[in-house]
Amino acid sequence: MDNGVGLRGKAVVVTGGTRGVGAGIAAAFVRAGAEVVVCARRPPEKPVEGAVFAPLDLRDPQAVRGFFEALARVDVLVNNAGGTPYRLLAQSEAERHARVLELNLTAPLTATLAAYDRLRRARGSVVMIGSVSGTRPSPGAAAYGAAKAGLENLARSMAVEWAPDIRVNTLVLGMVRTELSALHYGGEDGVEAVSRTVPAGRLADPVEVGEAAVFLASDAAAYISGASLLVHGGGERPAYLDAATVNKEE
Repeated sequence: MDNGVGLRGKAVVVTGGTRGVGAGIAAAFVRAGAEVVVCARRPPEKPVEGAVFAPLDLRDPQAVRGFFEALARVDVLVNNAGGTPYRLLAQSEAERHARVLELNLTAPLTATLAAYDRLRRARGSVVMIGSVSGTRPSPGAAAYGAAKAGLENLARSMAVEWAPDIRVNTLVLGMVRTELSALHYGGEDGVEAVSRTVPAGRLADPVEVGEAAVFLASDAAAYISGASLLVHGGGERPAYLDAATVNKEE
């Protein structure tokens, strides 16, 4: 159902939109009345109702260019595909860390450039899916954090270079509860323990990320470009507050 944000009939591409955050984003755009294509290397185990799946290796520039050339129109591009395993810097060669940079920074650049002509004709919008990992130290995910920091800066530069034809913004995500959360945090007990570190008291739901992406792509955000919207439930409580002995209740 169209929720009144001016996206009915708009052509939306969501990279990595087959599960987790990406599926939540795709579903939100479908509910907003958009025509949604999700692309990833493998088809979804549970398809997003109302969205069309297209196989695509986002690390293959030629395939990415061919994919966008085949599309008649692109009004919105959501660069969601990404991720990383836990990998300490000194325990892997630079080439393995570079693969993380490739997926999380180079691939969104490749996709956005491939979609540029169509986005410009549509006076469209790009939404980058960033992370709080790009705003703070990220031990065990340093290359990922570096890529996400670069992605946010890239979005700001795109917003200036391509204005006023294309708006470019970033969603800076905190922790999101997906089907893989237990693997990251150690089962349900781990998820609950991690949730207690978030001021909001819980992890985000993918649909909440999706609604934020819909807002940034919509007419309601027509004057917003080059911005970073924090979707992190209040962020992280500073560790020193719990370590300090002053102002403690007796």
